[in-house]
Amino acid sequence: MSKNIIITGTSRGIGYELALQFADAGHQVLAISRKTPQALIENKNITCLSIDLSKEADLAAVENFISQTWKSVDIIIHNAGSLVNKPFAQTTQEDFESVYKVNVFGVANLTRICVPYLQNGSHVVSISSMGGIQGSMKFAGLSAYSSSKGAVITLSELLAEEYKEQGIAFNVLALGAVNTEMLQEAFPGYQAPISAIEMAEYIFNFALTGDKFHNGKTIQVSSSTP
Repeated sequence: MSKNIIITGTSRGIGYELALQFADAGHQVLAISRKTPQALIENKNITCLSIDLSKEADLAAVENFISQTWKSVDIIIHNAGSLVNKPFAQTTQEDFESVYKVNVFGVANLTRICVPYLQNGSHVVSISSMGGIQGSMKFAGLSAYSSSKGAVITLSELLAEEYKEQGIAFNVLALGAVNTEMLQEAFPGYQAPISAIEMAEYIFNFALTGDKFHNGKTIQVSSSTP
């Protein structure tokens, strides 16, 4: 049965692969990113919206699309991420705000817009990081990024509690190292053992079935450190 699936951060990496995998499986995908790859535009099962998640006003386009076209949303995958890698002493409030606007406020704002269209059985999956897990190994220079990923975990736990009576599941996947452009930006030269396609396959299956087994949970998806 075809589902309506929103994926953020689809310009590259995991989000890009996820959009293609869901579309190829016959699902309807709303792909949200600032830049829109041609391969997604050309796919008949994908609708692309060029949106900056850090700007709340941009999200009106999402609500317009859902209310006029889909009427309901089955799955949201909050995959978009912003990363700043610099020593804490050089990390400004503007740096923190730019990261949190995408990684935390963007998740909260998009979810709030979609809540009226979510129903019993809907699944909201937020992509976090092992760096956001309390007690995990931390890496210098990622104070804004990792702390924002910790905030997303707590937010998802709260939403799972608030919407459990409506049958809407909220879960988090805390990813370890995946060979993406963002990883190369954070750790230049490091080769992760998992590709973006492989991780997308895992997320694909979890988004479709994970809500049967989990709600308000954070699953650590990591085979290595970082």
